[in-house]
Amino acid sequence: MGTIGATFYIIGVGLLYLLTGTLNMVDIAARLGPEWAGNSRAIVAALAFITVGVSLKLALLPLHAWLPNAYAYAPSWATAFLSATATKVAIYLLVRFFFSIFGVAIDFRDLPVTEIVIALSVAAMFVASLIAVFQSDLKRMLAYSSVAQIGYITLGVGLANLAGLTGGLVHLVNHALMKAALFLAVGAIFLRVGTVRLSDLAGIGRKMPLTMTAFTVACFGLVGTPGTSGFISKWYLALGAFDKGWWVLVFLIVGSSLIALVYVGRVLEVVWLREPSAAIANASDPPLSMLLPLVVLAAATVYFGLDTEWTAGIAGTAAKDLLGGLR
Repeated sequence: MGTIGATFYIIGVGLLYLLTGTLNMVDIAARLGPEWAGNSRAIVAALAFITVGVSLKLALLPLHAWLPNAYAYAPSWATAFLSATATKVAIYLLVRFFFSIFGVAIDFRDLPVTEIVIALSVAAMFVASLIAVFQSDLKRMLAYSSVAQIGYITLGVGLANLAGLTGGLVHLVNHALMKAALFLAVGAIFLRVGTVRLSDLAGIGRKMPLTMTAFTVACFGLVGTPGTSGFISKWYLALGAFDKGWWVLVFLIVGSSLIALVYVGRVLEVVWLREPSAAIANASDPPLSMLLPLVVLAAATVYFGLDTEWTAGIAGTAAKDLLGGLR
């Protein structure tokens, strides 16, 4: 998957180099403006190749096949790092190309690319969430959850209006906080229990109360519960859909969140409401060096759900600047 994605990306960038004679993003945007304004087939071809290549890197469904195994089999510390950064860098790259480079020469909102991105994003939100519901391994469940959450981010990109793009950009930060906290909690569970199969974790909330409380807070963020940062992201995405008059999309955002509630609720029921199993008899919260980052990330999930100046405020400013680049 990585090789295929890189190939598409290199072809797209190569076309841009042939058009502009440079690989510097700022210079490409400057040279595309006066010389190639209009619906150039070469520019559209470059946009298509780069979109496919970067979508592979950010794991947009159906180009997501690499992500579940990568997250499930990597060490938990590596998974926490990957989920918080790797796909987010690819999304940043896609946003820069869409708005800062191609937006100078063509308005990609006039091309089918926006409808395609929105359709794939909605598919990711539902299909990946439904798959997550039936996972028995906690890491694999969270991996498919990441595919669904990426769908929310790309949905904001596809909406390409101020509220929608703000929601997509702010979810870059919010999802990084929530998912890093969740995978760190999973790492702590594996340290103490040696397994992350849901069937072996009954009642673990009573044995690892601080760890599982932080895990629960981050889970509420995934659902988009009011008072968490996840709610802020979905609020702006819903506003973006309202601004376009797409009421159905608003209901789809809410519906996909309800599916997230199902797989999150399934886990929380096992870890909090069932009697502790023999497999976790000796479990306890991890050392402070592991527990502190987890608690800080969970606290940030709540804090940025109440004070959005540093997240939604900055994302809104960035969205204005990016949309200003479209002709």
